[in-house]
Amino acid sequence: MEFKAKLLDDKMIDRSLTRLAHEIIEKNRGIEDLVLIGIKSRGVPLAHRLASKIASIEGNQLPVGELDITLYRDDLSQKSYEPDVKRMVLEFEIDGKIVILVDDVIYTGRTVRAAMDAIIDYGRPSSIQLAVLVDRGHRELPIRPDYVGKNVPTSSKEVVKVKLEEMDDTSEVSIYQKQ
Repeated sequence: MEFKAKLLDDKMIDRSLTRLAHEIIEKNRGIEDLVLIGIKSRGVPLAHRLASKIASIEGNQLPVGELDITLYRDDLSQKSYEPDVKRMVLEFEIDGKIVILVDDVIYTGRTVRAAMDAIIDYGRPSSIQLAVLVDRGHRELPIRPDYVGKNVPTSSKEVVKVKLEEMDDTSEVSIYQKQ
């Protein structure tokens, strides 16, 4: 892949997450009954960062859970296009809660659909909202995020790569051209 451009650096990511935290608080009129669930892999550290931002604003820490989903994409398997929900790590109940799914990039919407299926199998939240750092378009399903750090129109021949300090020793979002 050929590097095209850096879309966000660490400070821009931090500012986006601060804005998302304020939007989440404002839309939900506070943080009562909110829980965050990060979609692995990079949605998990983003959920923890969002929880820290919200705690610094509201004075209370939100519970954060993890959801592990593996996609069977057409380039990996010709037999299935359905995501395989591996496991959910929650130390709290989601019944009656407002669940905010957190992911790094939304593309086709298949990961989010699988995550919603897993959450519904686990419990009955009062609602599910979606927060993403980057929305790159090209949805195949009628799924739209409630909170977006940055909208990035892309072609299907481009790849958006998110790196986070917790996993990659640097924080940035870049776009690459497929060869």
